Amino acid sequence: MSHIAEDMTSVLIEAIQADPRGCISFHDYMQLCLYHETQGYYRKSREKIGKSGDFYTSSSIGTVMGEMIAQWLCSQIKLEPETRLHLVEWGGGNGRMALHVLDEIRREQPDIYERLQYTMVESSPYHRGLQRETLSAHSEKVIYVDGEDWLSEPAQTHVYVLANELLDAFPVHRLQYRKGAFLEAHVAWSEWNQAFTELWLPDAAHRVLDAAQRLKVQWQEGQIAEINLAAEDWIAQVARRMASGALLIIDYGDHEEELYAAHRQLGTLMCYYRHQAHSDPFLHPGEQDLTAHVDFTRCHAVAEANGLVPAPLQTQRDFLIAQGILEKLQAHYDPNPFSEVSKRNRSIRQLLLSDGMSELFKVFVATKS
Repeated sequence: MSHIAEDMTSVLIEAIQADPRGCISFHDYMQLCLYHETQGYYRKSREKIGKSGDFYTSSSIGTVMGEMIAQWLCSQIKLEPETRLHLVEWGGGNGRMALHVLDEIRREQPDIYERLQYTMVESSPYHRGLQRETLSAHSEKVIYVDGEDWLSEPAQTHVYVLANELLDAFPVHRLQYRKGAFLEAHVAWSEWNQAFTELWLPDAAHRVLDAAQRLKVQWQEGQIAEINLAAEDWIAQVARRMASGALLIIDYGDHEEELYAAHRQLGTLMCYYRHQAHSDPFLHPGEQDLTAHVDFTRCHAVAEANGLVPAPLQTQRDFLIAQGILEKLQAHYDPNPFSEVSKRNRSIRQLLLSDGMSELFKVFVATKS
């Protein structure tokens, strides 16, 4: 019987030593770092979003993003008959996005609010606790479920699924192209250096190699790329759960030709620790967020193969403008930079302009009728 490891490094060393090869795939390393039951980054009882955390999300920047998503949802729902509606948010973090969406629907479309149930799909007890607290004003409308439980239920009509910065945190396989073939990244432990080290081995699973070979890419010698099979599986499972409705994904990512272009020689893996972005996944295991950009070309193909009709990919900026965000900007002559109007206008500008984030974030919509 294995001993109970008391920190993430011990958990990882135990997994590495249990493998006859003395290493684990980078995919399994990322899976443990983020989702290990007690030591994983997303399972720990500590703040991750906002000033005291490691990164900001669009729901940290005022209420406007949630309001725009609410507008989009209502525009989709207005085409529906008067019936029960299922809004489902995956990985809702501290619950702020859900709060802003529900507040806006209740204020602007009370008839729609009456008919809806909002499901938070959340496996972290810590985040579920935060969500219950944040959403107490809507407690009669919100239920909390585990992902596997939700996916195992029969398909429903009028299901609207929201995933904001979810797919970029699914564990990825890292491949490197060398001499016409692919090697997969593995992680070993060096007793000598007391550090994790990266190994590149020629033993990638058939499905991973198949995904890499399917990419219409002119591979460069030494080029590294991430393959996110978990995102493909998730879209397929969600599509099967929806008899009708829509899927809205907001995330870092792009089309394949950009994601695997020659200038991305080192791939897109990024780490976030106390608002510092860097590219070393072996620093602070279990204490930092690990992400990789989403391949929206594959999202489109998988959605289509599972009965969804994808819309053309948009930047977050274009999506927000299409939902009428510019009408939310208010002309005012208030010299106080801390007034509500000033803060609101500032958050709108930040969503549209901030550091090119609104161009980096893409919005993927797919519907089923």
